[in-house]
Amino acid sequence: MTAALTVYAATFMRYSMAVTPKNYLLFACHFVNFGAQSTQGFRFLQYWHNGGREEALKLKAQQSLQSAKTQGKGAIAQVEEKGKGILQQGEAKLNEVKDKVVK
Repeated sequence: MTAALTVYAATFMRYSMAVTPKNYLLFACHFVNFGAQSTQGFRFLQYWHNGGREEALKLKAQQSLQSAKTQGKGAIAQVEEKGKGILQQGEAKLNEVKDKVVK
């Protein structure tokens, strides 16, 4: 569709200057359309044929990996905190038992 609209815009840009009187408004409209369609065509070719898709997938994979690392570090911190709490509880129980044995 982009190719068809690009050809259409280019064709009617030429015809807008071929008629008498010259239709500058029609030329301007088709010039803007030609530019927009050319940009879309370039973006399509860049994404599918010049490595744009691979770059997007690589960036997405890097972001996912970073997110997983962050979540993993958060989980490790939670486990460490819980382990410290359990250790403190165990030490408190041990001290209680020692106090009872000593008395």
